[in-house]
Amino acid sequence: MKVLVVNNMVPGLRGGAEELADQLVLNLRKAGHQSELLRIPFTWHPPERIVGEMLMCRSMRLINVDRVIAMKFPAYLLPFDDKVFWLAHQYRQAYDMWDSGHSNIPNTPEGRQIRSAITEADNDAFSLGRGVYAVGRTVQDRLMHYNGIPSELLRAPLNDTELFTGGAHGDYIFAGGRINAGKRQHRLIEAMALTKAPVKLIVAGPADTPEDADRLRALVETHGLQGRVKLDIGFHPRQTIAGYVNGALACAYLPMAEDSFGYVTMEACQARKAVITVDDSGDLTELIKDGDNGWVCADDTTQIAAALTQAFATRAVTLERGQNAYESWTRLDINWATTVEKLTR
Repeated sequence: MKVLVVNNMVPGLRGGAEELADQLVLNLRKAGHQSELLRIPFTWHPPERIVGEMLMCRSMRLINVDRVIAMKFPAYLLPFDDKVFWLAHQYRQAYDMWDSGHSNIPNTPEGRQIRSAITEADNDAFSLGRGVYAVGRTVQDRLMHYNGIPSELLRAPLNDTELFTGGAHGDYIFAGGRINAGKRQHRLIEAMALTKAPVKLIVAGPADTPEDADRLRALVETHGLQGRVKLDIGFHPRQTIAGYVNGALACAYLPMAEDSFGYVTMEACQARKAVITVDDSGDLTELIKDGDNGWVCADDTTQIAAALTQAFATRAVTLERGQNAYESWTRLDINWATTVEKLTR
């Protein structure tokens, strides 16, 4: 089968959804399919341009393809008769982020028209698809709540499992992934200022904007944490990230309403590392259970600081929770062979 994977691209930005699309193409090829990735440029600012970019996607035509697997807005609007959706997420600015007041779309007559256009385009596209899959329960619930569209849960597998072997448990907590306000690395640094134990923190990953990076650097300097917090900001090879994970005492990931388990969480569990997260982190709370395989805190600096302190002070407990994390994750048996089979059946 000739399979085209369709995703967006924002020049200079790369995160889990981009990695997922790349790995999907590779695993489609391993399964014997001819597969390519089409990345369509997209920018969400200014919001007045969004409708034009939607129209661009809807005006495209494809030939010489048997199946399209579409992943993100507005790329998934590209018309094709045999199209399957595997949603990393919708354009959340028109949905839950609008309701919470965090949308980049202004609440004006023009902004409400943009939001309505996005919703109508989504409803139309999803109703015509061969199948709709969601990478996480949060995506699935959002799709049903706002669009009334049912979907099947199809979680993303972990890539490069052989790299995340675990090993020595060092004296630091590792926080990987993209750096932005929604991932709340700043909360970890603020919590570090309250910890009594000499635990260290390493934050590594690309910043969405220079301001996101500057915010973390300023916090480290303000709290005098230069000797305890390492900021390794930028894109890193997989081996570098795996080295940080494998050598960590535990890992931390504090996203807002994460659409899936997240690579940070899956990598930590594969490497037998307990995970510190928060109770509004979305799908993470389905996998990470407080007192079993990690710590689930409120979005509260004092509670997060207490988890950091406990992870360091009770190493035996932390190691036990890390083993539990591995068992919780591997028991789910999420793998690429099953994923590819479902998306191409």
